[in-house]
Amino acid sequence: MKDRINRFLRKHTKPDKSIRRPNLKGTLGRKARRLREDLKGKSAREAALLALSRIRAFLEEGLDNGYHTSRHSRLSWLFILPSLAGVCLFFFLPFLVVIFYSFVNNPVQHRFVGFANYIRAAGNAAFLLAAGNTLKFTAISVPLAVLLSLGLAVMMDTKIPFRSAFRTAFLTPMMVPVASVILIWEVLFHYHGLANDLIGIFGAGPVDWMKSEYAPIVIATLFQWKNLGYNMILFMAGLASIPRDILEVARLESASSLQIFLLIKLRYLSSTIVFVTIMSVINSFKVFREIYLMTGNYPYDSLYMLQHFMNNTFNSLDYQKLSAAAILMSLIMIVIIAVMFKAENRISRDLEY
Repeated sequence: MKDRINRFLRKHTKPDKSIRRPNLKGTLGRKARRLREDLKGKSAREAALLALSRIRAFLEEGLDNGYHTSRHSRLSWLFILPSLAGVCLFFFLPFLVVIFYSFVNNPVQHRFVGFANYIRAAGNAAFLLAAGNTLKFTAISVPLAVLLSLGLAVMMDTKIPFRSAFRTAFLTPMMVPVASVILIWEVLFHYHGLANDLIGIFGAGPVDWMKSEYAPIVIATLFQWKNLGYNMILFMAGLASIPRDILEVARLESASSLQIFLLIKLRYLSSTIVFVTIMSVINSFKVFREIYLMTGNYPYDSLYMLQHFMNNTFNSLDYQKLSAAAILMSLIMIVIIAVMFKAENRISRDLEY
């Protein structure tokens, strides 16, 4: 049976002549002889480091010489093509259309007006209110979400009792639908809700939470409750990937727990911190869903976000102003993310994983 299979394969398959099969036996022999000569007179530590560096160089050389043929490269692009086409069709091309609309007078005449739409959007009172509220909410809620989730992850990384139960409790909000969350929050913060009953015990009068200056606090609490569990899991994965030998060496050198956290763990968590921050910024822009379901198109002034402005402008069919505002928001997001990536590269450039 084995001979029949081999004959069938030789008959129906063609050898890929573009694959270079290196002579591993001869190559390894030459490398070993050269390494043996270089190790003469070296100490044990120097010999180990030299051997490791040569092995790493050999592996990198093998990858560079590689076995990736042009045929394999074409197959790789063939697999990527459907996703690439979807990204171009549903993301890249619409973004180009938005840029085009931001520079014309209307979608019908297409007359170029320069930066007039940007000036009109930047001078619009509703846009300024929405941008200010969104930036304030993001500037407060995102750092708080990162710090709280990092603290929870560090606590969960220690051997505390009922760790699995705590982890499940923090992940539960991720499984609750948005509509159910809104119902819970309306029960809590309704004019006749539980929050007013609690403060009434202390003699305080009832508060219309969603139509007062306390409304951003209510939404910020909702944001933390929804996102802490997800961010905590990401940080726990980052803590688990820190090399244990580095932590052991630090403990042997009498480093305190605070020094280990600040000087080692935080540096290795830099990539995770950047990722969690970016995801939290994106989620802070999505908080519009909860606000819209609770307050509608025109909420209390402190809750009027950029998404409200986009939604209301779209309803009025003012595509030019909407496109200009979307581009301005995208530029702000790009600058923020670029700064975070630049900071992360400076912090983690000397780390070895």
